[in-house]
Amino acid sequence: MGIQWKKLLKPMVKGKLKTPEPRGHSQMQWNRSNTIGLANESCTYCQGQGTRAVYKTKEAPCNCVFRAIFRACLNRFRDCAASGTHFGTVSWEFCAGAGGRRMYSRKREEFMADFCLVSRRVLDESEQKIFRYYFLLGADWKLCCRQLKMDRGNFFHAIYRIERVLGRAFSELEPYALYPLDEYFGGTVRREPGRAGSVVPIQGSNRLRVPWALSA
Repeated sequence: MGIQWKKLLKPMVKGKLKTPEPRGHSQMQWNRSNTIGLANESCTYCQGQGTRAVYKTKEAPCNCVFRAIFRACLNRFRDCAASGTHFGTVSWEFCAGAGGRRMYSRKREEFMADFCLVSRRVLDESEQKIFRYYFLLGADWKLCCRQLKMDRGNFFHAIYRIERVLGRAFSELEPYALYPLDEYFGGTVRREPGRAGSVVPIQGSNRLRVPWALSA
């Protein structure tokens, strides 16, 4: 199982995932302001800046940023799963749009379901096995290599590739991305401009006149 560098470089240049993206490109802005806080200081590719030049003409987010996003979502998934049989609180949230409608939701259960379903849809069969054994079930790399019949180098290359692919998928998912986590659990409301009805003044209204009693 050798490393195919062309397949690894092609998604970074074109800005696409190795597998079909869920509902196309998102509104996530990959600039230095959004990536420098997630970048690894010891990264030899971006030097801790979060972005790096691709073919000396374009800037693309570094893979360490996508891995940091995946690990943040994984830690929140483990926190939600650690609650066990305790049910999460039901929240009453606004829906998107100018109508002002609301709905009931369980954020912890929904996040866990989205985390697993997105990974199942984005990863292929071999990557899904590694993801389930190593990240979900918590097996160490020795047990995974023995079960999957892989050596250590190829196994950790697959781990880094899974973290990169899922980190980008979690941040570019539409219409509701899993990352940033505060927007997912906070219930950010996005209203479309120009949809709200204009206020029409009431014309020709008769005022209510209350008779006053005359005092002596």
